[in-house]
Amino acid sequence: MAATTHTVTNQPPPLVGYDVFAADAALTEGVGRHVPAALLDEVRRELGELGRAAGSAHAQRWGALADGNPPVLRTHDRYGHRVDEVEFHPAWHRLLGHAVSSGLTDAWSRPAGHVRRTAGFLVWTQAEAGHGCPLSMTHAAVPALRADPALAAEWEPLLTSRVYEPGLRPVAEKPGALAGMAMTEKQGGSDVRATTTVAEPLSSDGEYVLTGHKWFCSAPMSDAFLVLARTPGGVGEDGLTCFLLPRVLPDGSRNSFRIQRLKDKLGNRSNASAEVEFDGTTWARRVGEEGRGVATIIEMVAATRLDCVTGSAAVMRQAVAQALHHTAYRHAFGKPLGDQPLMRNVLADLALESEAATALALRLAAAYDADTEQERAFLRLAVPAAKYWVTKRCTPVAAEALECLGGNGYVEESGMPRLLRESPLNSVWEGSGSVQALDVLRALRREPAALHAFLTEIGTARGADHRLDAAIKGLLTELADLEGIEARARRLAERLALVLQGALLVRYAPPEAADAFCAARLGTDHGATFGTLPHTLGLRAIVERARPAAGP
Repeated sequence: MAATTHTVTNQPPPLVGYDVFAADAALTEGVGRHVPAALLDEVRRELGELGRAAGSAHAQRWGALADGNPPVLRTHDRYGHRVDEVEFHPAWHRLLGHAVSSGLTDAWSRPAGHVRRTAGFLVWTQAEAGHGCPLSMTHAAVPALRADPALAAEWEPLLTSRVYEPGLRPVAEKPGALAGMAMTEKQGGSDVRATTTVAEPLSSDGEYVLTGHKWFCSAPMSDAFLVLARTPGGVGEDGLTCFLLPRVLPDGSRNSFRIQRLKDKLGNRSNASAEVEFDGTTWARRVGEEGRGVATIIEMVAATRLDCVTGSAAVMRQAVAQALHHTAYRHAFGKPLGDQPLMRNVLADLALESEAATALALRLAAAYDADTEQERAFLRLAVPAAKYWVTKRCTPVAAEALECLGGNGYVEESGMPRLLRESPLNSVWEGSGSVQALDVLRALRREPAALHAFLTEIGTARGADHRLDAAIKGLLTELADLEGIEARARRLAERLALVLQGALLVRYAPPEAADAFCAARLGTDHGATFGTLPHTLGLRAIVERARPAAGP
């Protein structure tokens, strides 16, 4: 008798063979909003190509292989020579190569460069998030290097190149290069003032040798690194100075860059994060003025924080897309799971969080492209507030989306555990939550123009929704009360981000999405978990707007 116990029914097909960009209404509309009309067809075409690649079976396979085969440290070759190299799975190189060739390290020199790169980063990160680290570091190194025009002239064309070439060689012989960074130390973490790495000047102007140990070095197989070290007799920010440290010296010899170990991380497992040691012969070039290291890297920090927002938005979007896809095909109690009223509430709530994160990331990118005094002031406050809030929302979104798949979501083959493990990263990276909240306070205290620009931005939406108006009024009341302000910094950062998201959705999202967001995030009728939206809202329309369509 034929066995029938393993007949497979009521299992969704994989979400594969679709255009990640075109399937995301919030993203496509945001690109249309922020990219000049003359460029829009070109940008949509390049993002469509990237979106179809991200949704393809081979890119999804690369992502699973890269995550499942973490990098391996080789300190010595077979003969005992010190090499300090990290080996990656071929899938990592395919992902990184496709990203570089798609312009994801090139935003600073092309029109609408930040919006198109941010949108591309959001799309391609959904294939695999770990390789986003070297992309982000390389992109963010450019404004720091511009503190030294000679260094910028040498390195910027390589860092913005569309050619990825792995392996350590003199950069003069390579068509493109990647950059990493090594700032934090074991005793200091986010407090870079506790840095103990020292730099001794050589006879040639701008050249130094470094001695020290860095606790986290991002992407250790990059061609060069930005690092902070103390210079003798340095003034200003406790003597901290920024340096560019190449892996290979101009004469072809290896710089002294001792990789002590790779971190065994919760997520982000395809990417290498290392502890590195500089032994007193490690050669580096000064970037900017002595004692002005923090000021030199500040634009780099802001750029990487925007990538934290974008990376979290990407993880959220992919998690929500998987939940929407699964519940559209999975049947329970006589109809598709997604048509059950309670599940629809959960899905709509998750979709709102994803859309708000996407809208905010694109608005920040557009401010970078505008590059006016007003927009720069806006970014000074909006970036740390957005980084604080969006990155913190990523983990609960990923966890709830996983639950939408039930037990199927808890197994590795679904891809949902990988998203969940990745979800806390951006909240920790480039300054954790309290660091961002305190940076919000610093901007409020030191730069009045930042608050003015922020209030001008949210003021454009006043009068459109009574809950948003009430939230703006409450925010102004909080800002007027300086009592215990530091202990309230997290609450303040959260309110700033939520009000800004609400203003963006009221202005640009469909009415049902804006109404639901204001009710659940700014009003009083909401619960503490996803799926507690007021039942009277247009939940079906919100879900359908967010649903990805698989297939060609």
